[in-house]
Amino acid sequence: MATTTRRRARDRHSGVRDVPVRAHWILLTTLVLTLSAALLLQGYTQHLFDRTPDAAPREPATAASVPAAVGSGGPVVEGASARTTAPAARTVSLTFDDGPDPVWTPKVLDVLRRHGVHATFFTVGTRVAEHPGLARRIVAEGHQIGLHGFTHTDLGAASPWRRTLELRQNQLVVAGATGITTPLLRPPYSASNRALTDADWDAVAQAGHEGYLTVLTTRDSQDWRRPGVDRIVSNATPSGRAGQIVLLHDAGGDRAQTVAALDLLVPRLQKAGWRFTTVGEAVSLPRAERPATTAYAWQGSALIAALRTSDRVLEGLSWLLWAAGAISALRAVAVFVAARRHRRVRRKPWGPPVTEPVSVIVPAYNESAGIEAAVRSLLASDHPVEVIVVDDGSTDGTADVVEALRLPGVRVVRQENAGKPAALNTGIAAASCDLLVMVDGDTVFEPDAVRMIVQPFADPRVGAVSGNAKVVNRGGLLGRWQHIEYVVGFNLDRRLFDLAECMPTVPGAVGAFRRDALRRVGGVSGLTLAEDTDLTMALCRDGWRVVYEERARAWTEAPASLGALWRQRYRWCYGTLQAMWKHRGALVQRGQAGKLGRRGLVYLLMFQVLLPLLAPVVDVFAVYGLVFLDPVRIVGLWTAFLMLQVLMGLYAFRLDGERPGPLWSLPLQQFVYRQLMYLVVIQSVFTAIAGSRLRWQRMERYGSLAVPVAAPAEAPPGPVPVAAHAYEAPPAHGYGPGYGAQGSPEAGFDGVYGGQPAPRHGYDPGPSPAYRPREAPYPATPRGHVRPSEGPVRDRRGERG
Repeated sequence: MATTTRRRARDRHSGVRDVPVRAHWILLTTLVLTLSAALLLQGYTQHLFDRTPDAAPREPATAASVPAAVGSGGPVVEGASARTTAPAARTVSLTFDDGPDPVWTPKVLDVLRRHGVHATFFTVGTRVAEHPGLARRIVAEGHQIGLHGFTHTDLGAASPWRRTLELRQNQLVVAGATGITTPLLRPPYSASNRALTDADWDAVAQAGHEGYLTVLTTRDSQDWRRPGVDRIVSNATPSGRAGQIVLLHDAGGDRAQTVAALDLLVPRLQKAGWRFTTVGEAVSLPRAERPATTAYAWQGSALIAALRTSDRVLEGLSWLLWAAGAISALRAVAVFVAARRHRRVRRKPWGPPVTEPVSVIVPAYNESAGIEAAVRSLLASDHPVEVIVVDDGSTDGTADVVEALRLPGVRVVRQENAGKPAALNTGIAAASCDLLVMVDGDTVFEPDAVRMIVQPFADPRVGAVSGNAKVVNRGGLLGRWQHIEYVVGFNLDRRLFDLAECMPTVPGAVGAFRRDALRRVGGVSGLTLAEDTDLTMALCRDGWRVVYEERARAWTEAPASLGALWRQRYRWCYGTLQAMWKHRGALVQRGQAGKLGRRGLVYLLMFQVLLPLLAPVVDVFAVYGLVFLDPVRIVGLWTAFLMLQVLMGLYAFRLDGERPGPLWSLPLQQFVYRQLMYLVVIQSVFTAIAGSRLRWQRMERYGSLAVPVAAPAEAPPGPVPVAAHAYEAPPAHGYGPGYGAQGSPEAGFDGVYGGQPAPRHGYDPGPSPAYRPREAPYPATPRGHVRPSEGPVRDRRGERG
């Protein structure tokens, strides 16, 4: 009760709020659905838009179903009754298709106003949505507005449902932009009555049943061919006295010839006695345009807003796509160059060999499944060690298992459950050596790992060393993917951080520290879920160098289910965000702290926060491209991106001495694993912004660790002499069970506080295993522990790494 009260008080003091995570999923789902809707709308309006010029030649087709009265009748057709009408004699109706256009429509309107004539503009819905002000100007200056399809598609070739959609959406945006509706329709690619085909007539008849009058033409200026100003004037000039409906264009390309021809045609025909009218006036159509109802106008305005928003979304996605590509390329180049240089630099020794003994601290909570393997691997080290197992109130008998082994040089310290940071601080206080190694209870060390990880301490500037964590349970597909991520992602980054002197994380699974450095920063803090990242950043800000020793290898268990992986990575990412925020002051500091801030934190922000947030843009755009763009090009770009990852993977596996076989699963990884990691980052950012408290989840232990053995030629190192002083476990530090291990992608101490206790395995420790040759360091044990699918790889020169 007291612990719960303290935790609640701490939460109130820190301003942490218990906001249901479900709300974040609702927000994320809403964003995804909104983005999908915007892209679908953009794809329909832009990439199903038919840009073939009006009146362009088409393949011959039959006209058997076209009524004779329509084929030889007037250009204004009522499709439902197959009736037609023609303009009055000596009357000309100028009609303009494909607009409005921000360049040419205003020029056409200026010419018409200068000569005092009115015309009819058949507008495309998507262009009205782009330029609603021009549609309003057309109506305001006394011209008539008509429909030319929403996406300028050939209505004759379209399905009935799409014809209805094209006309309804076209009418909606006109109503939203101008406040009126119109019954006048000119189908794209239509011409005169005699040019109607069976498919065209089917579309005209359907439009008639839906309340539209189809307006065809009697004279085609052919300005879409750009034949020259004189030719356009000649084509548009009537012969005889019959009324005419003339086809012109105010959009669809350069219309300079149309504007110049119009300035000659109108005064010439006026002088010849021709009267210019709109189509409605030419055929005495009463009230061709009507005010739109309020509801219909609002719907139209909403559609215009949606269309313009989708334009901005696509423009934003395009910029984000370029940004994601640039960041990915920058990271690939940076880690490749850094890895090559790191390999050369680290061939030089740090200084005289470090031979002083080491205290190894193993914090453990319900680790009975693997604690024996972890402890025995440490005692098999070829470097003198003392092992301190801090049992943090386990309920599965973890401490009993270790004590029953009766191994020399191993001590067990019990404390009430207080969290991993408190357990580590307990171990630090109990240690007798100046060099400390911290290892999770689900991790086993290779025999030379301790010796290798302490060698950088020959440099007095080094305060901490990161080791090389390897995935032991890599047999399944999920295990292979995590193995690839550890080698290609984490270890390549660590080499870069080492060279740039800005290492942000020493993993909880395998890390070494100077006692003095830990004392100066106040030990391990429990203020974040990423206590190892928090500690490493604190050391950097205190002026210590933190380096990477790739030859210090340890084997850790990785999550074996997507649910467990999600919980682990979610906690890692959230804890890292906490640590970054806590140490943001490093951005303006100098020295080692400034390197962490301006190099390490900026790198984490760009490549572990922003890039995962932007990366889904690539996938969304790929789906968009497969549906609406060139699928071959999209597949080619995706393949190129995949090949870049494969090449990086091959190089990283070579550096780590790993067989490249698991890389065959990289294509599958892109469709499942990568998406999961993106969602983890997105969810973590939402959680951080909302101020929600992330609860601890215990990861399952699978018992896949085996006990390593040492070479027979070497006597096992004796236990480190421990100073003969009375030891008392320090009091708990008040870190509640909500805090625990992790922080970095290598921390294997996953979810051990607040979860269900692991079952007792009925340990019968028996005698220590006999020492065997180091070529087979991970034999099967009597309890069925399995050997890793890929054991440690040795360098052919006999030295690891």
